[in-house]
Amino acid sequence: MSDYLDLLRPLLEHRNEIYFAYDLGERRVVYVSAAYEQIIGDPSEHINDDLPYLLTRIHPDDWQFLQQRVAQAAPEELVQDVEVRLSQSVKDTQWMQVSVCRRQLPTGAHYLVGSARDITREKEVLINGEKFNSKKNATLEILSHDLAAPLVLLQQLTEHLAWELNTPTSKVQEVLHLMQRTCTQGVSLIRDFVDNEFLESSNVEMRFDRADLVSWLQTLMEEYERSEQHTHLHFHFAATEQPIYVSFDINKLQQVVNNLISNAIKFTPDGGQIAVSLERRGDQALLLVADNGIGIPADLQGVLFDKFTKARRPGLRGERSTGLGMSVIKTIVNLHQGRIWFESTEGQGTTFYLELPALPA
Repeated sequence: MSDYLDLLRPLLEHRNEIYFAYDLGERRVVYVSAAYEQIIGDPSEHINDDLPYLLTRIHPDDWQFLQQRVAQAAPEELVQDVEVRLSQSVKDTQWMQVSVCRRQLPTGAHYLVGSARDITREKEVLINGEKFNSKKNATLEILSHDLAAPLVLLQQLTEHLAWELNTPTSKVQEVLHLMQRTCTQGVSLIRDFVDNEFLESSNVEMRFDRADLVSWLQTLMEEYERSEQHTHLHFHFAATEQPIYVSFDINKLQQVVNNLISNAIKFTPDGGQIAVSLERRGDQALLLVADNGIGIPADLQGVLFDKFTKARRPGLRGERSTGLGMSVIKTIVNLHQGRIWFESTEGQGTTFYLELPALPA
């Protein structure tokens, strides 16, 4: 065995990955690669003294999740690429990607063998990118309404002016029609930009990550809450507990929630309320997006999730709809093994329910 270890030593001592073997009977580490000292900061011969302290540094949720994965795995089955957080200080976190396997030697000895790779830098880049993307998409939705609103108002004033003039000259008519076309084109360009961003993002290949849905929604809702003075609407977010872990594609689910909030904005008058809430119900996470807007007419509710549905209609401020949004949303939710439904009463508002499988508490 030692000869084979010597052959593999250049790989085993790679500076970004620790390889280890833990004797389950003796409850001690019998091998750890030299990368341990570079990543953890203590000589590898101290591994068994360090181990109790290292385990206390692992985030409790991640430690429980890793134990569950190992317990559910069959002997010789590799539990691969489980991400765990190690606390370094109050503010700093070290991210490790762990792969482990239970093995039994012919002698009857049982071992836990595996690797741990430091992914802190790439994880920080990914998290920052996801936060930026969440804020960017929320800002796009807010800006689309802010920018379109004065154009819609100008379009309405132009139509009113044309009616008041009764029989304007051909030159005045030409100017009024030009103003109307310009406003319509401006509103269409703004919505096309946001709609295309939504549709293109929804076509990207799915990438599932285990993440705290509560923390992610808090980041998303911060932008909407800051926009209240511009949108003239009130936004609220609440969760019954934290964390609630879910395996989801962050970019795709972000498009779903943004689109639901965008629709709520379209059909909620100034001064209205839009509330997003999250709760755990057994093995499911239930996300609600509720508004007290004009509601969905009863005759349109049955076809709302159809592609190019008849239920598409302009918003209260003239926002147009492609009719694709809700069908794309349902597809994304289905890909998450979830389901979506709604309740709506005309004149009272609409609540969308989005249910996703939650990871064990």
